Amino acid sequence: MAHILVVDDEPKISSMVCGVMEDLGHEVQTTVNPAEAIKLLDKHSFDLVVTDISMPEISGMEILKKALEKEGTQVIMMTAYGSVENAVEAMRIGAVDYIEKPFSFEVLEVRIQKVLKQQKQKSLAEHYKKVAAAQSEGEFIGNSKVAEEIKGLLRKVAVTNATVLLTGRSGTGKEVAAQMIHQLSPRQANPFIAVNCAALPDNLLESELFGHEKGAFTGADARKRGRFELADSGTLFLDEIGDMTTALQAKLLRVLEERKLVRVGGVDQVEIDVRVIAATNCDLKKEIENGKFREDLFFRLNVFPINMPNLSERSEDVIPLAHYFLKRQNYPHLELDPKVSQLLEIYDWPGNIRELRNVLERAVILSGGEPLSTADFSLEIDNEPIIDSGSASPAAKEGLEMAEKQMILEAIERTSGNKTEAAKMLKITRRRLYSRMKVHGISP
Repeated sequence: MAHILVVDDEPKISSMVCGVMEDLGHEVQTTVNPAEAIKLLDKHSFDLVVTDISMPEISGMEILKKALEKEGTQVIMMTAYGSVENAVEAMRIGAVDYIEKPFSFEVLEVRIQKVLKQQKQKSLAEHYKKVAAAQSEGEFIGNSKVAEEIKGLLRKVAVTNATVLLTGRSGTGKEVAAQMIHQLSPRQANPFIAVNCAALPDNLLESELFGHEKGAFTGADARKRGRFELADSGTLFLDEIGDMTTALQAKLLRVLEERKLVRVGGVDQVEIDVRVIAATNCDLKKEIENGKFREDLFFRLNVFPINMPNLSERSEDVIPLAHYFLKRQNYPHLELDPKVSQLLEIYDWPGNIRELRNVLERAVILSGGEPLSTADFSLEIDNEPIIDSGSASPAAKEGLEMAEKQMILEAIERTSGNKTEAAKMLKITRRRLYSRMKVHGISP
């Protein structure tokens, strides 16, 4: 929705133009008094001004020059038949278009929508140029039971307009999940805009989210649309929402509830139509108890919570993910040596998918274009025995190893093959469990 000013000393014309634009869903102010228009331009920020050229006392040219003082305001001139030369002069000064009277509703609608679309595309282009928006590890890869359950939840919520809260440790693919929701939603043709709430100090984050007016603070030399406006009709991904200060949380809550915002340094409310997906690696309930996160904002965001599992909870997906990342690097040797595959499966991946991607990138560099070997990886594997044999005799050690193997087999059987639960039962890390399984020749 755009904020538009219509100026024409003929009430019928201004009323007609106003009606057309309100039918398109825009917020419109009208005046038949050019002097009042000048005052409105001083006080408010408009996305578009539609003004007549020939008016008493103050001409449309003066209104055009006044409007152009504000960065981001576009002007369409209305001119009577036979005064096209004035419209051409207005275009030279900075007007984006002119309409010759009399004009039809259809022509007016097309011209206005064209200008507003170009305006939004320009803002989006500037945003994408400065920020690599919506970058991610790529597709949601995985065929494990856990991965399929997550993808099922993402598909179900995507077709709704519900707010989604993605939780889980860093590197588990929360932004990938957010992109999947957007791509499967009715908003897929509109922008997906991401912002990392932990990457900016509070004062800059407010401006990034809600935008600012010219002169709002030192360095604000032009009006800027925030991420909410850029994501209008699309999806806004708020990553690391738990790092936002409580003061900014209150402002965010109001915007989410009212679907309106006020740019920093501004006075006008801007209506927005945005689907919000939030993500955090924090325990927000603990943050609420500690007074660091607002409970009302939590309930506003927690409409459809999805917890993203650690990579260690879906070890079956490690090799498919490895192949995917190697393919993205144009690495020719996609088939992995069995020893390399076993190493990748044994490792616990505390840094999750992001760590796997980085480890593979480093290994490819070290390999020098040759097939990957275990020597290209520097992963710390915990291979200490579960049962401490200490200074036991060789015969006793053999008995203890047999006992350890039996313990592992029983734990795997009792947990129906779930290695994560088996490791918990044995009170060891999953990494260590896989390592000891390898020692005892137990197949993963």
